[in-house]
Amino acid sequence: MSEHDPAIGLHPLEMDALAEARHPDPFSLLGMHDTASGTVVRALLPNARGVQVVARHDGRVLGQLSEIRHGGLFAGSVDEAVPYRLVIDWHGVDQEIEDTFSFAPILSDDVLQRLSWGDPYAVNEALGSRPVTIDGIPGVRFAVWAPNARRVSVVGDFNAWDGRRHPMRLRHQAGVWELFIPRIGAGTRYKYEMLTRDGHPIPLKADPCAFQTEKPPATASIVADYDAIAGFRWGDADWMTSRGDKQTAQAPISIYEVHAESWLRVAEEGQRGLDWEELAERLIPYVKNMGFTHVEFLPVAEHPFGGSWGYQPLSQFAPSARFGTPQQFAAFVNRAHEEGIGVILDWVPAHFPNDAHGLVQFDGTPLYEHADPREGYHQDWNTMIYNLGRNEVSAFLVASALAWLSRYHVDALRVDAVASMLYRDYSRAAGEWVPNIYGGRENLESIAFLKRLNHEVQHMPDVHGAITIAEESTAWPGVTAPLDNGGLGFQFKWNMGWMHDTLHYMHEDPVYRQYHHHNMTFGMVYAYSERFVLPLSHDEVVHGKGSLLGKMPGDPWQRFANLRAYFGFMWTHPGKKLLFMGGEFGQMAEFNHDGSPHWHLLDEPFHRGVQKLVHDLNTLYRDEPALYRLDSEPGGFEWLVGDDSGNSVFAYRRMDGAGREVVTVCNMTPVPRSGYRLGVTHHGRWLEVLNTDAGVYGGSNMGNGGLVVSEDVQSHGKPQSVSLVLPPLATIVLRADR
Repeated sequence: MSEHDPAIGLHPLEMDALAEARHPDPFSLLGMHDTASGTVVRALLPNARGVQVVARHDGRVLGQLSEIRHGGLFAGSVDEAVPYRLVIDWHGVDQEIEDTFSFAPILSDDVLQRLSWGDPYAVNEALGSRPVTIDGIPGVRFAVWAPNARRVSVVGDFNAWDGRRHPMRLRHQAGVWELFIPRIGAGTRYKYEMLTRDGHPIPLKADPCAFQTEKPPATASIVADYDAIAGFRWGDADWMTSRGDKQTAQAPISIYEVHAESWLRVAEEGQRGLDWEELAERLIPYVKNMGFTHVEFLPVAEHPFGGSWGYQPLSQFAPSARFGTPQQFAAFVNRAHEEGIGVILDWVPAHFPNDAHGLVQFDGTPLYEHADPREGYHQDWNTMIYNLGRNEVSAFLVASALAWLSRYHVDALRVDAVASMLYRDYSRAAGEWVPNIYGGRENLESIAFLKRLNHEVQHMPDVHGAITIAEESTAWPGVTAPLDNGGLGFQFKWNMGWMHDTLHYMHEDPVYRQYHHHNMTFGMVYAYSERFVLPLSHDEVVHGKGSLLGKMPGDPWQRFANLRAYFGFMWTHPGKKLLFMGGEFGQMAEFNHDGSPHWHLLDEPFHRGVQKLVHDLNTLYRDEPALYRLDSEPGGFEWLVGDDSGNSVFAYRRMDGAGREVVTVCNMTPVPRSGYRLGVTHHGRWLEVLNTDAGVYGGSNMGNGGLVVSEDVQSHGKPQSVSLVLPPLATIVLRADR
């Protein structure tokens, strides 16, 4: 080898490693380097015919590169060490572009240090792909955490998905690989190609921190237009300023739960779901007209399998491409806020699917999941469990939560499957789980993660007023207790016990309800242990459970009457409200994600009556502070009749602490009752402000004519009482006319 050989300084083994994309540090050899014989430029360009080096600022030729090793390894001397470009001859098609290997490291030591500490803000700042301009050159910055990989390359349409073209630079202190690729931009498809520590290839991986993805079943990540997302022109300043007061225990919260893809399919176009623009035009007015305060979506983070309804997400930062671009999702949230509707997302930090392009064995090792299947494999869902004891994994998920709240102005995250996170033996038999360091069943790492999540949400200025809601089905203490008091720090918890107990009661034939009376009253025993949401969610209308209407006993008339009475009980019971789509008009069939709610049923009076009742219940609930102001305080509720099991009658007061009150009476049998005496606190007229048996709802129109007058007859410990007509299978609501 002569002293002028452009390969000088390269050992044949190094050339082999470069050409075969096995070299651990290609930046040390590729690009421009000073050697003993002068300045050389080396480039790895498989399938190129020739390469010329030109000055970046004026285009003059600096030198010609020749192929020094089969496989596209080019090298050659250049006249001077100045910023340069490569003119690549792709067998007759010339491409002039800056050399990726001419750029210095792009992530600062500070952000890398914060990544190694598990800083979620550093995750959002540094990882993923982002269009940037470096040294005046536009391109895309890529960064991915893969500490155990031997080599990571960015592959995409821009390099024919050839991992030899763009191997990344490893920043050892954080285990992060980075690369700047010039002259590509938003809309670029890409993945990561990796070799394990043993040098074996693994399936191409999507970017865990991508802001945008291809529409399934395609699986590539997409470089999002970050400037368009960050620069979105929000028009919801009034909402964002005031939302904190709209999402407290003292506020009315009525949530319409929606599976976005199937809420309203377009039958004429192959049963496709609506996109975000169409949902904004159709769903938001519907939610508003029905009187709901919030819309809650089953997870919209990108997920490979539609049949998981989003509960097996892989791209925790990317709104699903099924519904449009990230900017279109932002526009939907903005429109909802302009109409006074809050947006809640179901969010899944408990587990992820084992699709090969996803997080499983991400760098050839159990990186995001536990290595031990007793900790890292979820038997119920055939999914992998996040290793939340690893700082980087915890930070990744917290960063995702903050990104939804900050980047898209989402108002609340309903955290899925919290119970499965809290217990190491969740759904596992003896010997199938690993105790914590103290020998117990509590998952200390998950507990710390949930506390950290809630601390960040409560203290991050960009998400002021946002809240978190736990789907937690056990008696874990302090789910909604403040962090300072040892609680988990959620604002609300789904009351799964109330839902199970009351649905069990309603399922019984009225003849036998007297033996299950406690199922309707037991919820008040623990009502103030947490701040609750009463959920009639999608979980109750899937997997063979039928519909809410289908759970009701009796002939068709009685079924509808039962459902109306139950809704009346629910909307006047302490706790915020949640109802899954289709339930608001008494759909008979259970949820089918391939179809839509059976909207045609609204042509039938009984179904239309249920819908009107839900509208009127929402209106009453929102307008009557006694029904929500003291939801989480004992002073807001009093049983008047809680022990009349023989008649299956319940009666209770709701108060707002400022003198307003309403009285609810439920008759859960088909037997009308006349002259039912009930004690009341106020003398005079009591307005019957709601009767679920009203004819307009499909009922028999029995009731009290809209008004009763109290008498000086003591009853139920009250100085006054009223004599009521209790309609069959109905709930009535009274308010003092003062």
